[in-house]
Amino acid sequence: MRGNRNRDTRPELAVRSAVHALGLRYRVAARPIAGVRRSADLVFRRLRVAVFIDGCYWHGCPDHFVLPRTNVDYWSAKIGRNRARDAETDALLAEAGWTVIRVWEHEDPRQGADRVREVLGRR
Repeated sequence: MRGNRNRDTRPELAVRSAVHALGLRYRVAARPIAGVRRSADLVFRRLRVAVFIDGCYWHGCPDHFVLPRTNVDYWSAKIGRNRARDAETDALLAEAGWTVIRVWEHEDPRQGADRVREVLGRR
């Protein structure tokens, strides 16, 4: 699992490129809240918006996640912990006044970028 990238993945680069093309500027792989070991893929500090690009497998996409046939106990617990950590991160950020946007890797990057622009426009 060490070989799996935690930043600069193909879906993340596509969303970042689409957001940048809209003229929006952001921080990459930054921690929105100091002291909390969670980093967002895109961070708009002034507007307090954090964007996460979630992989369908690692974050248990409701549309695409398929549990492996081998080592089922390990993988179901692992994906369950990932989902719980995502929910906890969302709650921590919301409590601190941040807006969280989650974009699945299977989504069109331009649609994800449009969601980001829409949320930023409301803030």
